[in-house]
Amino acid sequence: MNKIALITGGTRGIGKQIALTLAEEGYNIAINYRTQNNELEQTKKEIEENNVQCFAVQGDVSNYEDCEKFVKEVVDHYGSIDVLVNNAGITKDMLLMRMKKEDFEEVIDVNLIGTFNVTKQVIPVMMKARNGRIINISSVVGISGNAGQTNYSASKAGIIGFTKSLAKEVASRNILVNAVAPGFIQTDMTASLKEEIKEEIAKNIPLKRMGEAKDVANIVKFLASEESSYITGQVINVDGGMLM
Repeated sequence: MNKIALITGGTRGIGKQIALTLAEEGYNIAINYRTQNNELEQTKKEIEENNVQCFAVQGDVSNYEDCEKFVKEVVDHYGSIDVLVNNAGITKDMLLMRMKKEDFEEVIDVNLIGTFNVTKQVIPVMMKARNGRIINISSVVGISGNAGQTNYSASKAGIIGFTKSLAKEVASRNILVNAVAPGFIQTDMTASLKEEIKEEIAKNIPLKRMGEAKDVANIVKFLASEESSYITGQVINVDGGMLM
């Protein structure tokens, strides 16, 4: 029987690549999305080309009731959730002295509170099964900080603390909780950067290049697998050596 993976923010970028990579491994996929977008049907089609099922559920991760609803829909549809990938996230970059209160709060609400909201609904399912994998997408800036990203850095640092604490709570039920901290990854978010800025970023990375979504997805695939059965409460950087 195919295992079930739920990926939040799974229609584009890193989330989409994670969904596709797990689909290639034979997982039936549930992808969560906030608003109807052009990528949804295309992503669903690409996932199903791997001869697995794809079930799309709408909901805002920052809304607790939305999370209750869409996680229930996934469990009703598939019967279980074996792997949860908390990937949904946003940025609203600005120096703190110019940052609006609502821009700070919204990033925290989606990135950090959203991780709580979804995980809170999934944990009882995994506890009952006495098995599960929770993989939270953090960021290297949650470790190092970054000027202009106090909101984003705080949310991603919070995810690391959340990951380590939850890992201690649920280890006895064979639920493993880990975080992945990407560095500069080529996505739609970074595509808007000017070429000279990208070159400057690459100069400061020991591998002298930005990463690809597949680099992140491959670590998620490993953490979701039986090969990672003795790894929990860890943060794995996928950053080309930026933070050593």
